[in-house]
Amino acid sequence: MDEVDLVSRSIAILGCGVAGFGAAAGLLGSQRILRPVHILDETSPSQDASSKQDERYAVLRALGGVIHTGVDIDLPPEVDTVVASPGLPLNHRWVVAARERGLDVWGELELAWRARLLGGSPNAPWLVITGTNGKTTTTMMTDSIMKAAGWASLAVGNIGQSIVDAVAGPEKYEVFVVEASAQQLALVETMSPYASVVLNIAPDHLDYFESMDDYRQAKARVYERTQVATLWNDTDPGTLRMLEAADVVEGCRAIGFTVATPSPSMIGIQDELVLDRAFLVERRTHAIELCEVSDIRPMAAHNVLNAMAAAGLARSLDVAPSAVKQGLRDFQPAPHRIATVAIVDEVTFINDSKATNEHAAGMSLSSYSSVIWIAGGLAKGQDFAPLVRKYATNIKAVILIGRERELIASALREHAPQVPIFEISDAPAESIMKEVVQQARAQAAPGDTVLLAPGCSSWDLFPGGYAQRGEAFEAAVRSAVSQSTVGQV
Repeated sequence: MDEVDLVSRSIAILGCGVAGFGAAAGLLGSQRILRPVHILDETSPSQDASSKQDERYAVLRALGGVIHTGVDIDLPPEVDTVVASPGLPLNHRWVVAARERGLDVWGELELAWRARLLGGSPNAPWLVITGTNGKTTTTMMTDSIMKAAGWASLAVGNIGQSIVDAVAGPEKYEVFVVEASAQQLALVETMSPYASVVLNIAPDHLDYFESMDDYRQAKARVYERTQVATLWNDTDPGTLRMLEAADVVEGCRAIGFTVATPSPSMIGIQDELVLDRAFLVERRTHAIELCEVSDIRPMAAHNVLNAMAAAGLARSLDVAPSAVKQGLRDFQPAPHRIATVAIVDEVTFINDSKATNEHAAGMSLSSYSSVIWIAGGLAKGQDFAPLVRKYATNIKAVILIGRERELIASALREHAPQVPIFEISDAPAESIMKEVVQQARAQAAPGDTVLLAPGCSSWDLFPGGYAQRGEAFEAAVRSAVSQSTVGQV
């Protein structure tokens, strides 16, 4: 595959959301594509010409894109390659039709890997991060470490910055730190990361994939063709099994990270220090100190694992230990991830709205001993019984919201019948969190944690996603208590 192969193709981008728009804009903006780029979207132009979607259409038309809209449109006959946006189900009729016609079907990551040859940084290594939870935090930590080491680094992918737009652009970068979702990885064919990691694996997106095995296989594709280092999580043996089945570049090393004392070829912890016994010649007898555990924030067990994964990715590029430490100290957590909103009468209010699956919710629950748990939304085919059984002793009371709250309520009644359940009926987004916080304050006592870690996606109540849900929670907390009694963080 070379640049000529890409620029001579007739490409259709399926979907014009954030990812589809970024992919189309990146291709068209390179001004190197020889044939028209088609953009297919089921959302027809609105009567409001100022709508975000219509603005996207206008931008792409100005760049030379050919826009097709409506639920009944078909693939243009001249197209030989389609790029499916991550939100488009793999059984969508456009994808099915493309396969029936024998067309190449790529995802956003595959297109980006090929499109990097059009941009200013074709040889920049890719550090690729996936997992059910912790992807964004680990991506941002890795990017912070690389910047602390003086590298021209850019975090891209599922984190919000279009990877196609970034790699096809003229800017010069020395490394791309790539957050990859299972949906993006499902259609990867030739991507070859410099280093890669699967942080963890647990049921999620089972409304998108036909089975847990399909989801797992999609995640495992991140390891394929990795050049230098594949990282696996010692607390999640499934990640090692995925790595062992991967076809990596000859000489690529397997590096573990663990909360225990590290063995050779691992990164781990001893005496509250994060130690590297992987990226040094004398690893059988020596270790290098990377940082203190206290340098990692927000402080939670799963976040320490994220930090060690980030450190391992950076160390694969010979980043100095001092830069690892400084990068972790410089790291600014993204909003809605284990964020302390307020401490009122010795009750701590935590916003972890980003916990959109039961695995992420479980990691949050494990960090606190007496929790008023706020949960519910769209469950995406998940089973909450294992989570309830595992963390029942951490849960003092549960406040449920959202369309599929009964799934969680049922698991609680069966496996933790002693836990009180309070269900909040569906209400407008701006008012539902006020009721939630009012109920939480009524149940909480000094030393408790009120934890928004819903374990579900938010689209049933909050069209703005988990961010809108988290913002509504924070606003409700702050309006419910006087500023004189709040210790805001």
